[in-house]
Amino acid sequence: MGDERIAAVEEVPADGTLLYTVADGGDEREAILLKLSDGSVTSFLNYCMHWTDVKLDTGDGAPVRNGDVVCRKHAATFEKDTGVCTHGPCEGAQLDPVSVETRDGDVYLADDDYEFVRTGVEDGDPADLSTDPGARLGF
Repeated sequence: MGDERIAAVEEVPADGTLLYTVADGGDEREAILLKLSDGSVTSFLNYCMHWTDVKLDTGDGAPVRNGDVVCRKHAATFEKDTGVCTHGPCEGAQLDPVSVETRDGDVYLADDDYEFVRTGVEDGDPADLSTDPGARLGF
């Protein structure tokens, strides 16, 4: 546990997210890293609780406003430290956490339910080619 390096802590932006992919029983799922105000890092699966097919981070970092992650589709906001939606159509819902740990300046996957696959988007992934954050399908 904790042996799968995702990224250096310094690579995680204070005002955005860092996208990475994990495998869950053979199925790949995207997740995001978030840097908290104390410099620690947390992680959640990369989808809005309102519409789970809407990604928070489409490959260029999810927006962060006033310390909250913002869904570009309906402007729902999620607390960075807890993942709780504080505003929007899914208010009160919570993002699904992915356990990570920080050690020696690096972030490691520490969740036994997942295996680390890659950081960033997969080259040529059609779902990540859409630049419209409101798009439900990427063509």
